[in-house]
Amino acid sequence: MKLFWEGYEIGSKRVSSGRTITETDIVLHAGQTGDFYPHHMDAEWCKTQVFGQRVAHGTLVLAVAVGSLAGEINEVAFSYGYDKVRFISPVFIGDTITAHAEIVAKREHPRNPEEFGIVDEQVSVLNQRGETVLAFVHVYMVEREEK
Repeated sequence: MKLFWEGYEIGSKRVSSGRTITETDIVLHAGQTGDFYPHHMDAEWCKTQVFGQRVAHGTLVLAVAVGSLAGEINEVAFSYGYDKVRFISPVFIGDTITAHAEIVAKREHPRNPEEFGIVDEQVSVLNQRGETVLAFVHVYMVEREEK
C-alpha cells in the first residue's frame, strides 16, 4: 500500500484486535532486554507489593501495541519515533490489551519539507475493562506525493 502524506486525514481512526499478555511474554521480554526486576519476575515478592502480582514491562506493552497496529505495510511511511509515552496503569498476566489509534496532526518535515511530511498518531492502549494502561504518540515520517 502507498499512502502518501497528503492522504492522511486528521481524525481517521483504527483499532487493533485484542492481545492477551502471558507469562511467556514477560519471561521472553526480560531475556531480550535484561530487565529481570522482581516487579516482573518474582511472584512471591510481588505479593508483598502494592499491586499484589507481577506487572508486565511497560516496554513490552508498548511493543505489543505498536505491533498490533502494524497490520498493513505502507511502503512510503517510516516510524520516526514515539512521543509522550506514559505508562498509566499496570498490565498483569492474563490482561487483554487493545490499541486505539487516531491521526491527530500533520506537518511538514522540518529539514526536508519538499520530500517528507510528519504525521502524529495518538495511541491509547486499553485493557479488557476499558481502562487506559498506556498512551503515546507514534510519529511517522511519510513521503510526499507532490515532490
